Amino acid sequence: MNGGLNIFKLVAEASILVQAVMLVLLVFSFLSWVIIIRKHQQLKSAMDEAESFEERFWSGADLAQLFREVSGRGAGNNGGLETVFESGFREFARQRQRRTHDLRIVIEGTERAMRVAGTREIGRLERNLEFLANVGSISPYVGLFGTVIGIMGAFQGLGEMKDVTIAVVAPHISEALIATAMGLFAAIPAVWAYNRYANKVDRVASRYEVFQEEFSSVLQRQIQTDDAA
Repeated sequence: MNGGLNIFKLVAEASILVQAVMLVLLVFSFLSWVIIIRKHQQLKSAMDEAESFEERFWSGADLAQLFREVSGRGAGNNGGLETVFESGFREFARQRQRRTHDLRIVIEGTERAMRVAGTREIGRLERNLEFLANVGSISPYVGLFGTVIGIMGAFQGLGEMKDVTIAVVAPHISEALIATAMGLFAAIPAVWAYNRYANKVDRVASRYEVFQEEFSSVLQRQIQTDDAA
C-alpha cells in the first residue's frame, strides 16, 4: 500500500488506550454476530414449529391423543406452542379429574397455566436481545471516546514538532477515526437485528395469545358437550 494508509499498521501503532477501545468494540461486534445468527435460527424454528403444531391441532386430531404425543417426548424436547398446549391441557385434565363442575374455575386455571408457559417461552426468545440493544446504544459512544483519546494524543505529539504538514497529521487523525468507524460497525448490525427480532418476537407472542384464546374456546365447548351428555 505505497502512498496509502495501512489500517493494520495504524491500529498496531495506536496508543494502548485506543487499542483497548478497539478491542472492546471488536468483542462487542463478535458477540453481536453470534447472537444475531443464533437468534435468527431460534426465531425461524419457533415460527416453523408454531405453524406445524397449529396444522396438527386444527386437523381434527383428538386432543387427548395429541397431548399424549406431546408429553410423551419428555420435558425439554418441546417448545413454543407445544409447551403452551401441554401446560393448558394438563391443567384442564387436572381440574376435570377433581370433578370440578364450575366452568369458570376450569377455564381460568387452564388459561393461567397457558399464560405462564407462553410467558416463559417468549422470555426464552427475548433472551440476549437486550445485549444487542445495549451494543447498538453504547458502541458509537465507545468509538467516539477512542476518537477523542486518539486526537488528543495526536495533538499532543504535534505540539512537539516544528514542521507540521498534512502528511504528518493524516495518520494520527486516521488512527483516531478508525475507532469511530469500528463503533458504527458494531452498532449498526446490532440495532438492525434488535429492531427486526423484537418485531418477530412480538409476532410470535401475538400468535401464542391467539392460540390460547382459541384453545380456551375449544375446551369450553368440550366441557359443555361433556356436561350435556
